[in-house]
Amino acid sequence: MNDKDPIKVMVVDDHPMWRDAVARDLAESGFDVVATAGDGDQAVRRAKAADPDVLVLDLNLPVKPGVQVCKELVAHNPALRVLVLSASGEHADVLEAVKSGATGYLLKSASTEELLDAVRRTAVGDPVFTPGLAGLVLGEYRRLATDPAPGNDPDQPKAPQLTERETEVLRLVAKGLSYKQIAERLVISHRTVQNHVQNTLGKLQLHNRVELVRYAIERGLDDE
Repeated sequence: MNDKDPIKVMVVDDHPMWRDAVARDLAESGFDVVATAGDGDQAVRRAKAADPDVLVLDLNLPVKPGVQVCKELVAHNPALRVLVLSASGEHADVLEAVKSGATGYLLKSASTEELLDAVRRTAVGDPVFTPGLAGLVLGEYRRLATDPAPGNDPDQPKAPQLTERETEVLRLVAKGLSYKQIAERLVISHRTVQNHVQNTLGKLQLHNRVELVRYAIERGLDDE
């Protein structure tokens, strides 16, 4: 996808009126709505055929739950970004969605503008959460990070050294700031932020920003 191509989006929801309204709002705002689906099996089949950049996904689906849909499609195409759009703000639902590979989580009470902004940010890999949920996700990963994972080798090599600026960017990523917000805060360009993030991902052998956030939380960088 180059910058001139419209972002390809697929909308998955079992309520036809809601699904059609979201698809219409996205299409009217310049997104390319390549498919819609009303149940989990249909979602997996159609997403594999339509190859969207962003999947806007409800969790509560017939036939196959949204979390399973997310897992299968992200495993099939790791470049796919998934934005969960759910009526539930329950902690367990949010965490399960993130652990299954979702990049973001927005409540259905969000405004159309918030949804459009969330899809745009999700497309470039920004983790997007309804305010309040980001802190929950960070807190959960911090809790998990305090329990050593089974099989961890105590003789593992130390984490690679990051530059002062890379650490600074990583700290802001952990707090859930977008690239644009980080660029403004550090008075550097959006592209420079992206470069720092890519360098950090490479050094840490991580694959995306969600993993980067997890790493930062494990190191306690979001506390500072």
